[in-house]
Amino acid sequence: MTKVALLHYSAPPIVGGVESVLGHQARLMADAGHQVRIVAGRGEQTDPRIPFMQVPLADSRHPEILAMKAELDAGHLPPSFSRLADSLAAELNEALEETDILIAHNVCSLNKNLVLTAAVKNLSNIFQVIVWHHDLAWTTPRYRHELHDGYPWDLLRQAWEGVKQVTVSEARQQELAELFQIGKDDISVIPNGVDVAAFHKLEDQTRDYLRRLDLLKASPLFLLPVRITPRKNIELALRVCENLVKHFPGTRLVVTGPLGPHNPANVDYFEMLMSLRNDLKLEHVVHFLAELTDGYIPDEVIQDFYHLADALFMPSIEEGFGIPILEAGLAGLPIFCSDIPPLRSLGSTNATYFSPDADPVELANRIVNHLSFDPVFRMRTRVRREFSWEGIYAREIAPLLVR
Repeated sequence: MTKVALLHYSAPPIVGGVESVLGHQARLMADAGHQVRIVAGRGEQTDPRIPFMQVPLADSRHPEILAMKAELDAGHLPPSFSRLADSLAAELNEALEETDILIAHNVCSLNKNLVLTAAVKNLSNIFQVIVWHHDLAWTTPRYRHELHDGYPWDLLRQAWEGVKQVTVSEARQQELAELFQIGKDDISVIPNGVDVAAFHKLEDQTRDYLRRLDLLKASPLFLLPVRITPRKNIELALRVCENLVKHFPGTRLVVTGPLGPHNPANVDYFEMLMSLRNDLKLEHVVHFLAELTDGYIPDEVIQDFYHLADALFMPSIEEGFGIPILEAGLAGLPIFCSDIPPLRSLGSTNATYFSPDADPVELANRIVNHLSFDPVFRMRTRVRREFSWEGIYAREIAPLLVR
């Protein structure tokens, strides 16, 4: 367990891009078992696991800081600057008691509170410091008239000794390398992310499935929202997946329904599907929610999967109607379904049809050709794969916290 402090001018529930990033990083670190605190001039405790330490002078809008900034912007270094910086450093040092790593977001990049910048510089000999650059004052024209040669403005264009540099994009990395006159290899790029579960407003039960099945890495994720009964032709879906993984190794299929309730033979059918899945080595590709729960899955959870999925795959031999076609239409999903009258009536010219007896290889190739040229699919899967907060934390942030 590492003791981490995240520092910024303000923190959640204050609304802002950096504040949002701060909140997500703190949550993920706490989830991983680290002892985390947030230190800022404004904000509140929003997570019972994560203390909020208020240090008023860290606020970019503190009256003393605003008065100081007005003089600094005009090129004057007030005599009280060093005294105030030392006082703030002492207050921060107390708030950071027993901290192993201090992560300072933007406070060493912008001139919003140079007193805080100077205080962090004073503490960089005491704590392991990571400076996280979202924005750079010295490379942004709108700040240029507020910056001047010498101390303390030069603190924003120097690579402090022993401090790790992080930027949020390759563009910022290039700017920082030129500004600091250091190699790009000395600067880590760790992007901001999106909270997929929060964005889709997923139910707790869906979030649990997402985590247990590791579905954020799916590319593509197919949805088959049917009961497990022979007329749904689920074995064709398995054989298509066997061929899809050769083109899309991240292929995943989720079958949401339970066993059909009215025919005891459905148990034998499910066992056949399990055996086929094992034979095709698709244990980590095809997921039956019936394996995870014996209970009723609420409609809200099924609806969540329509928002998570990249396509509907419905190979039924027989349907009386086919409500998933309509639900997929509302969710904006590409539809791959069997060419039977009820489904064609619903899908009209807006679905990709195939015979229930289709050759799995040929059908897989059709799906690959369709999705490969679909920019919506490519972007959706890229965001899940590269920009989910969980993925960014595991790949990029967690290694920073190893001491």
